[in-house]
Amino acid sequence: MLAVRTPKIADAIAAHIEKLILEGTLRPGEKLAPERELALTLSVSRPSLREGIDKLVARGLLTSSKGGTFVAQFLSPIMAPLANLYRDNPQASADYFEFRLCVEARAARDAALRATDVERDAIRTCLKDMRKAHKLEDCDQEAEADVNLHMLVYEAGHNFVVLHVMRAMSELLRNNIFFNRRNLYLKDGVREKLLGQHIEIGEAVLAGEPERAERAAGDHIRFVFDTVSEIQRANTRLKTSLMRAKRSDFLAD
Repeated sequence: MLAVRTPKIADAIAAHIEKLILEGTLRPGEKLAPERELALTLSVSRPSLREGIDKLVARGLLTSSKGGTFVAQFLSPIMAPLANLYRDNPQASADYFEFRLCVEARAARDAALRATDVERDAIRTCLKDMRKAHKLEDCDQEAEADVNLHMLVYEAGHNFVVLHVMRAMSELLRNNIFFNRRNLYLKDGVREKLLGQHIEIGEAVLAGEPERAERAAGDHIRFVFDTVSEIQRANTRLKTSLMRAKRSDFLAD
């Protein structure tokens, strides 16, 4: 008779925390609860918890220091050097939007089909936050709610690869690597259009209408790309005009 091997408690703990990271419940950079609290939450001993955490630290999913235990920024080592290549590169910006168009449309479609009640509630709350920020005319709050809505759609799509890759990409977006989000929101008439587009995406997901959600997400990305391209062209024209105005600086008296 073959002996049945009982998994070690530490392995089960590691597997559980790993699953939370994979599903996006625990996010890169977040600090875990103190050891005593986490052991109580998981109903395990502190030595077993410590051993399970050590296993994930060894695998690069968690980091541990005197300041506590954190979910590793496991995509940052890849994204950091890429950010320097992408910054202020017109082709990179165009490629970024082409990539987003493919991902966003499918993610919105999947979210409309797969979202749970919990995820739909989170999307409703985010849409309320967007409307509130819009009334306050707070561009920074609107831009942050914009990113949050897209992240909620990725989560509701239940594709772990899309979720983690786009979460890393969102950090580049927050740092204005591909374009300046504030300039986008400051352009006349754009705030109203963006609000309407985000509401359409969110409501299509909430209504469980995949074709509508896919179409709304695609239209949104195309609009943002066109608007960003227009802003970039205007900036280029302005720089050229300023150089012409200062042409005498390059000429002999």
